[in-house]
Amino acid sequence: MEIRNNAEALKSFLGVSSSAAAKSLAIKRAEAEELQAIFAGDQATLSQVGTAVSGAAGLDGVRLYKVAAVQQALAAGTYNVSAAKVADKVIDSMLAPNTGPER
Repeated sequence: MEIRNNAEALKSFLGVSSSAAAKSLAIKRAEAEELQAIFAGDQATLSQVGTAVSGAAGLDGVRLYKVAAVQQALAAGTYNVSAAKVADKVIDSMLAPNTGPER
């Protein structure tokens, strides 16, 4: 049994020609460029809550390194939240609705 480690062998095995793969890639690039053109003029505005959160980032007590780390994790899709911790906070807020968030 011969094992090859290259893209051409894989394309041959899958029955995909090099020109078909290149054409598919060109189509995907064209679609990406079209989407960029569609969304180029879009704007986003913050709600009152978003504005308050944005303004709070400059206040004392905000650990900007933690905020940056969470933003990077969100962007990378690696930010995980413990379901148990979320459930605990929901239950706490239901039992004592007049208390503010803990820090």
